[in-house]
Amino acid sequence: MKKVFTTGQVAKICKVAPRTVSKWFDSGRLKGYRIPGSQDRRIPREQLIRFLKEHGMPLGELEEEEWHKVLLIGTEKLFNDRMKELLPEVDDFKYELAQSGFEAGTLAQSFHPDTIIIDLGLGRSESMQIASNLRKNDSYTTTLIIGLAGEDEASPEKLNEYGFNEVFKKPFDVALLSERIRRLAEAKRES
Repeated sequence: MKKVFTTGQVAKICKVAPRTVSKWFDSGRLKGYRIPGSQDRRIPREQLIRFLKEHGMPLGELEEEEWHKVLLIGTEKLFNDRMKELLPEVDDFKYELAQSGFEAGTLAQSFHPDTIIIDLGLGRSESMQIASNLRKNDSYTTTLIIGLAGEDEASPEKLNEYGFNEVFKKPFDVALLSERIRRLAEAKRES
């Protein structure tokens, strides 16, 4: 994730001429700084996003980076609805749903989730296989993988061996789970 942009890069994102970006900068509308000893300007990411939002301009490629993407695998509609209520899309959370291991693999490749929640009710072995396969891929080393285990799950801590970061044993408070994800999303935005 890029933290600082040149005027040329901002021009490309905004689909305007670089000179236009320089005028925004020089007039003080777009905040940034000059490189010491040169005329080159740099615009920090948060200033660019603020400028785009204030002026009703599309975020383009920056928008997807702002989202915290959650892939829900085999989860029930009631759970999905509650998650979307606690972590709404207006707060930059985006969701995709998968009902099988195959669908989960396909969506993981195209959606690039930050958090993956797998309900072991989908099938214990299939759920463990999904987590294990994702962990074998370098693209998912920092992805939070959460398992939702039934109350009859004998040793939820053993699931960590298959790639789960955390396991929530049913029944559990969905608000606690959503708070964990919200903290992760905030940490990602601050980094």
